[in-house]
Amino acid sequence: MQLIAEDLIIERGGRIVIDGLSFAVSEGEALVLSGANGAGKTTLLRTVAGYIRPSSGSVHLDGGDSELTISEQAHVVGHANAVKSSLTVFENAAFWSEYLSGSVADAESIERALRHFGLDDLAEFPAAYLSAGQRRRLGLARLLLAVRPVWLLDEPTVSLDIASSDRLVAAVNDHTRAGGLAIIATHLPLALERVRTLTIISRRMAA
Repeated sequence: MQLIAEDLIIERGGRIVIDGLSFAVSEGEALVLSGANGAGKTTLLRTVAGYIRPSSGSVHLDGGDSELTISEQAHVVGHANAVKSSLTVFENAAFWSEYLSGSVADAESIERALRHFGLDDLAEFPAAYLSAGQRRRLGLARLLLAVRPVWLLDEPTVSLDIASSDRLVAAVNDHTRAGGLAIIATHLPLALERVRTLTIISRRMAA
């Protein structure tokens, strides 16, 4: 499986943000997007996910399910954690497992995902009272609740301490070892395996 972007030109607000960018990410690989704030990392991730239509160029998943869009084959984690404050930690995880796969995962699978991100002791805790870091970890736990070959992660370490960042790295490495691929926008160095870096240069800075 390979995710391929060809000759992408992306405009936002009447301004070209990405101009003629091509890259490919193969199964078993992680691609880190680096660059200054406003360079276009989030815009690129949202374009790969299919949320933004490029002015020119294309993105396709070679070897994926041709009947599904990329977003339907991807975990997309943005800046918002999508945590429902009215539910408990466990209920949030159960909701996401059903939303992503069409059926609620068994309790053991949900507990395993929560345990990976250090939330197993908070399973029955109301999500409304979680700290920012705990909410981020709960948002990331959905990565482990449904199998999707593509992970698109936008600043996933926001609000995470070092130990929690290590948990995220372990999850990404497990995913790529299993044949998945990941594209991650981040400002922080992550100890990822089989990783390449793509630096996005702001056109405003280049000018």
